[in-house]
Amino acid sequence: MAHAHMTMLALAEKLPTLAAEDIVLDVRGRDEYGAGHVLGSMNIPHDEILQHVSELRQYGHLYIYCKSGGRSGFVSDLLSNMGLTNLTCISGSGMPDWVAAGLPVAK
Repeated sequence: MAHAHMTMLALAEKLPTLAAEDIVLDVRGRDEYGAGHVLGSMNIPHDEILQHVSELRQYGHLYIYCKSGGRSGFVSDLLSNMGLTNLTCISGSGMPDWVAAGLPVAK
């Protein structure tokens, strides 16, 4: 199943218009998340995602990011194959692009 794609900079532009039931999902490891993440994002490491599928089905839309797009692509494909259609994968970019653009980083 297909899902949408966007870059981190496009996500930054989209953030102010996200609905209350939408979520930005960081699938990096806990240490990476703790070192800096998108303000308001939720962290579920990619290797724990299967434990949270029921929870993730409840959100309006998921915007999934990582460091460079590899783990977010893996998680997006996995969730799509499990029937979720409310997905946008941040691909071809990641948290380093967010930082390089001078966007706010939460810790």
